[in-house]
Amino acid sequence: MDTRDAELKKELNATLQARRELGEEYESALVDSFLEKVDQRIDGAVERRVRRQLAEQQMVSARGARDPRPTDSWGERFGFAIVSLVLAIPLSAIGGGFAGLSGLLVTWAGIVGVNVFQALRGNPDLFGSARRARESRERGAKDDAWKD
Repeated sequence: MDTRDAELKKELNATLQARRELGEEYESALVDSFLEKVDQRIDGAVERRVRRQLAEQQMVSARGARDPRPTDSWGERFGFAIVSLVLAIPLSAIGGGFAGLSGLLVTWAGIVGVNVFQALRGNPDLFGSARRARESRERGAKDDAWKD
């Protein structure tokens, strides 16, 4: 287990213990405090990753090389997926609460759209192989039609 995970687990246990001692009236404040700590940890990790990538880009430009094609690391894609799922919960509640099932469907269509856009941004040929195969089959069918 990572030491950061152990620290977060200790924080969670302390929050749960405080909730038992203080009662339900302080539950919201305790949860907000714990989530703030999680947000700070995520912000720190993102900040370190951004600094590292900026340093890498500065090294590349200092060497006079072309910038490599921007690619997302697995961690960035995973982080984006986690954030979109976390945000999906309150967005679903808001959309479903105001507009019922249609609001929920629109909300999830937006979430899926954002994730598809993110996936295509990192890998523009993600759906290209299926398109190329379909175009190849269509060309083959047209060639067969001309032969008859």
